[in-house]
Amino acid sequence: MNKLMVVTGGTKGIGRAILEKFAAQGFDIVTCARRLPDLLTLKEEVERNYKVKAFVQVADMSDKAQIKSFVDFINKLGRPVDVLVNNAGYFVPGQVTEEPDGTLEGMMEGNVYSAYYTTRGVVSSMKANKSGHIFNMCSIASIKAYPNGGSYAISKFALLGFTKVLREELKEFGIRVTAVLPGATKTASWAGSTLPDSRFMKPEDVAEAVFSAYSLSPHSVVEEILIRPQLGDI
Repeated sequence: MNKLMVVTGGTKGIGRAILEKFAAQGFDIVTCARRLPDLLTLKEEVERNYKVKAFVQVADMSDKAQIKSFVDFINKLGRPVDVLVNNAGYFVPGQVTEEPDGTLEGMMEGNVYSAYYTTRGVVSSMKANKSGHIFNMCSIASIKAYPNGGSYAISKFALLGFTKVLREELKEFGIRVTAVLPGATKTASWAGSTLPDSRFMKPEDVAEAVFSAYSLSPHSVVEEILIRPQLGDI
């Protein structure tokens, strides 16, 4: 039987690139997104192109009840999760002293609690098998404050902290935990930008880095993947 990976928010951008990279290596895939048409298209394309199974469910990962529903969907497959990529999240620019009330709460729900509750929901099978790899999609904003980063940066700092805690808690179970900190990557988040493509990383480059970290022997772990555009941060 194929290994199983879970990617939250896997229909676009970095999540989609990671999903396809692992599917090309024979992994069955579980993913979620907010739009059913996008999920059905992904399922059809992945199963056709890579000859693996793709399991999909609609879920808004900023909603705790929908996270639980997605976790139940995963667990009902009756298969251990070999790789979990907590990729779901979103960005709203602003300043912490000026942004609307509720911005911080929304960022924490979408960017931190989504990873927290998904991990808690699926990690038991990893512990039982004493194996697995968890990747949390952090950001350059996890280590570097910048103007107009607002509550997004706060949430990404928190996600990196969560990742460090997980690493310490899970290493005795043989579970590897990696923080991925990409800089500006050409995804829908940058739609409308007038900057040339040369200023951005490709999602596929992040996917290659993630798969390379996964491919190490169980004796080693890449704790953080820090990857920036060659021409520097934007």
